[in-house]
Amino acid sequence: MYSNRDFNRWRRHPWHGLHIKADDAPEDIYQVYIEMTADDVVKYELDKASGFLMVDRPQRTTSSPPALYGFLPRTHCAEEVANLCPDVDVADGDPLDVCVFSERHITRADIILNARVIGGIQMIDGGEADDKIIAVLEGDNIWGDVHDIADLPKIKVERLQHYFSTYKLVPGKDVNIKVDHVYGRDEALRVIAAAEKDYWNHFGHLHEAAKREENA
Repeated sequence: MYSNRDFNRWRRHPWHGLHIKADDAPEDIYQVYIEMTADDVVKYELDKASGFLMVDRPQRTTSSPPALYGFLPRTHCAEEVANLCPDVDVADGDPLDVCVFSERHITRADIILNARVIGGIQMIDGGEADDKIIAVLEGDNIWGDVHDIADLPKIKVERLQHYFSTYKLVPGKDVNIKVDHVYGRDEALRVIAAAEKDYWNHFGHLHEAAKREENA
């Protein structure tokens, strides 16, 4: 279990310590923490206890994510997110994943950026809701004017669907992953709102304890 001692005072925890967006940001602009780049064939993931980026596993295949891959701070996929996904009772219990398209090749992870949410993929992995929000880098010279997934070339979404449907494949074994439902901006914002609610339902006590400690 987490406690307020898990908040690293010297290096902000990307999940708990960062804000999901600036107070004056437009409705669809969010802050994203990037775990992987489009060059990575090793699965990097946030170590939730320490807040540092760790090696989760080497990928078995040569495929790499077709976009920057990370998550939205202070989100959690639990009951509220699962309620938006038919035929499942649970979500994966992780922060809400985000894929960010950028025209310029960003070559390093463990960074934060601002991105405009344009849609998402309702991924079901082993019977758990595991949505992938799709976004574009704010101010991008090619994709910066995209506001909904309908404005994005279809091949971009198809590559994401292919990656997430195959990145866990092992020869001779079946993988129970569905990535059939692609949704637009408005539904993506509802998924984000549900993930924010799940976060505060499960981890709000940490922030309350930290505030009490600061005021003591």
